[in-house]
Formats: sequence, structure tokens, C-alpha cells
Amino acid sequence: MALFQRKTVGKPGEWYYCLKHQKVEEGPECPAKDRFGPYSSREEAAHAMQTARERNLQWQNDPRWHDADGPSGTPDGTPDGTPDGDGTAPGGGPGADGPRG
Repeated sequence: MALFQRKTVGKPGEWYYCLKHQKVEEGPECPAKDRFGPYSSREEAAHAMQTARERNLQWQNDPRWHDADGPSGTPDGTPDGTPDGDGTAPGGGPGADGPRG
């Protein structure tokens, strides 16, 4: 048993959705890392996952959050900016174009 345990902090009338137990709680019963909230009503907390999904979709489709770069943050849309996206030169390996000279 731990010598010092943190108590969750909250007020009566605040509602939370526990991600770990997948249930609505009045006042936080679980650590902040495992919950959404606070919500002003039990009903609002009960729809926390749907609200999160809707907000994620809005964010993903919001042009203010998308730069001119490709979907993965590089101008060409590959994860690392190399032509095939695997961090190597064309042809599969570092210096794959052959010897220079």
C-alpha cells in the first residue's frame, strides 16, 4: 500500500466520464488521466465519447489546423520527406544512386 495517495479533486455536482471503467461518475473517482470532464450534467458526461468523436472530426477537417504541407507534415506528404518515405535515398539505401565521381 502506498504511503501517500493523492485524492481526486472535484466538487459535488461535477460529472465525469471514466475512460478506464467506461462509466459516468459524480465527482472524480478516478485519476485525471483516466477521465473526461467535468461536465455540468450526468447526461452531458454520458455522451462524452460521442462529443470527443465529433470534436476530433471537426478538428481534423478544420483548415486552420492544416498547413500547406502534406498530411504527415512534410511538403511531399511522406513521413520523413524522402521520395519513398522510408528515410533512404531513391533505390532503397543511403547513397543508392551509386558512386559519384
